[in-house]
Amino acid sequence: MSSSTAKKDGQALSLTHQENKILDSATDIFSNPPDLAEDMAFTHAIFCQVGLPRSKVDGREFMRQSGAAWVNVQAGYLDEGKGPVQQPIPYGALPRLALAHVSTYAVRNKAKEIPIGDSAAQFLNLMGMGDDGRRYASLRKQMHALAACRLQIGYKGRTFNGQAVEQFDAWLANKDTGQRALWPGLMVLSDHFYSSLIESAVPLDKRALHALKGSALALDVYAWLAHRLHRIEGRGVTLHWKSLREQFAQEYTGKDADKNFKDAFVPQLRKVLAVYPQAKVKQVTGGLLLLGSPPPIPFKP
Repeated sequence: MSSSTAKKDGQALSLTHQENKILDSATDIFSNPPDLAEDMAFTHAIFCQVGLPRSKVDGREFMRQSGAAWVNVQAGYLDEGKGPVQQPIPYGALPRLALAHVSTYAVRNKAKEIPIGDSAAQFLNLMGMGDDGRRYASLRKQMHALAACRLQIGYKGRTFNGQAVEQFDAWLANKDTGQRALWPGLMVLSDHFYSSLIESAVPLDKRALHALKGSALALDVYAWLAHRLHRIEGRGVTLHWKSLREQFAQEYTGKDADKNFKDAFVPQLRKVLAVYPQAKVKQVTGGLLLLGSPPPIPFKP
């Protein structure tokens, strides 16, 4: 049977393009150990515990807390060539993938200055996502929002208070005249963010990130498990749906909040477990049981 077709009760079921991508990536990851030169990516440990918003935010500020970790995001301004332009709060899968790419370059090269290309198309290629024209405008918008936003990140008495990005020179070419940008696309990380990233970078499998790129929630769950599971000892940790909802989806409220969150969470968890085969996670009555598992990438920066 081909990877694009499955059967249930005698009926052929066609898989979506994303499901095929996840299936192919799961097979690759299961069959082939990660190539540390090609497949290793990094993200900041705090973003494994509390993430950026997954959907558009009304207003100029976003707050999320999980246990001792918390993040506050405030929208900012960016000069787009003709003076200051108010930016939205970054949200969705693209800023997560961009942060992983930027963090990976910074950790691998021990460098604060990150080349990001002269256009959104070039940056998509740098991230290994091809030149999907449908993503150009969205990526440009989210990268500008990410570069402009002010971050507060806190954990157990330590607070990072500032902007992760110190300088952002990108994608100001005149499309009508075909002129190139005034300078090569560049993102410079702030000293504080860069030093905390080097201290606490979490290794991820780039193949898994690419497979999960269609879902911000799946990317969050993958990063969380990559950071959490290898620290668990003994008989494991049980997390109830209420605590998981408070960590991942505080936007779910009301009488059926936990059930509605579970209905959205479980399909994304299945995708994550497909591309993180070492992960030992069991659905139990009332929540999830997490058991000690190897990390997706056996590497410490």
